[in-house]
Amino acid sequence: MEAAALPVRNQSGYYEIRLESIGGLGANLCGKMLGELGLHYLGLNSVSFSSYGSEKTGTPVKAYIRYCDMDKEIRVHSPVTQPHLLGIFHEALMTDSTILDGCRPETKIVINTEMDSREAVSTRNQSVMGTIYYVPAQRIAIETHSRINVVMLGAMAKVMGFVPLKALNEICEHALGRKYPDALAGNLEGIRRGYEEVTCGKEGTKDSEQAKEEQKKQCGEDREQGKQTQNVWGYETAPIGGINPRYGSSVISDLSPSRQGYIPVFIQERCINCGLCDSTCPDMVFQFQKGEYKGREMMVNRGLDYYHCKGCLRCVEVCPVQALVKGLEAEHPRKEWFVPNQELLRSPDYYEKAGPDGYITSESFLTEKRMEGGEV
Repeated sequence: MEAAALPVRNQSGYYEIRLESIGGLGANLCGKMLGELGLHYLGLNSVSFSSYGSEKTGTPVKAYIRYCDMDKEIRVHSPVTQPHLLGIFHEALMTDSTILDGCRPETKIVINTEMDSREAVSTRNQSVMGTIYYVPAQRIAIETHSRINVVMLGAMAKVMGFVPLKALNEICEHALGRKYPDALAGNLEGIRRGYEEVTCGKEGTKDSEQAKEEQKKQCGEDREQGKQTQNVWGYETAPIGGINPRYGSSVISDLSPSRQGYIPVFIQERCINCGLCDSTCPDMVFQFQKGEYKGREMMVNRGLDYYHCKGCLRCVEVCPVQALVKGLEAEHPRKEWFVPNQELLRSPDYYEKAGPDGYITSESFLTEKRMEGGEV
């Protein structure tokens, strides 16, 4: 096998990839496939691993991949901090400024979005170094009866510039075809369309000369002095005693990207204020305050904090009077009874509406089969 020619390398001789995603979009599997792709089909030495907490839909997931020539060993197993390729699987992740950490003028950034590159970045008030590419991976996945991860795999491979489509088809048949043969045709079509429909945007919002100067200032001086760029939190910068100053981190997070198309819709006139919804809700969504109900003073349901609703719909199942019903989020852009939890400390500017996923209402979801406890 003739080895692929890596277009760029870092000072250690590696081509590095970082995937930013949330649970449920398949970034972990995509990272594994990229690792196997390099080793078995591109003639490269490779390594891949992922970083995630609970494997819950909507929780942060990162995957890291390194390539190098076959005659070189990979002795680095730390996270990728300065990627040559950055894949962003959900555009709502752009609300977090750390997603783009480590990007340089030569970094290629692939975003799953329907917007063009400039719009995708400008709506999130991000400053970007590198070249931005965008691909409507969710729409393609629905239309091809595949998944977002295979579409992103095709798009990223095209952007890398040294991965042929034939190799992608082979790794897909090896990794998915044997386990899910009924889904193979759709996955191959998703890879092909991602490969062909990824669109190159212009350079990031900073011009190249400015980006190079900032990169030189950020990294060049530290390298000359034998230092490495520090993360915000690390061994030397962690709070004394290892205290986590952001305990219960879901409190300051917008959980709306976790939703898969459905939300609980509150019908206030039906509510009997029994409190069962509040008891069963895992995310402090329901806002009960002192009020009057049928002439008696009691705690009354004032509404829902949709910032913290991840769409599990347990409240709909437990409500005895159907005061909470399942609704399509796409049909409720302006949510009634939306009452943010006033007891939680947060910066209003941090939260941005991510919009519904929509996949669960698609033909792709409705026709897929459940195999061994997972989705095809």
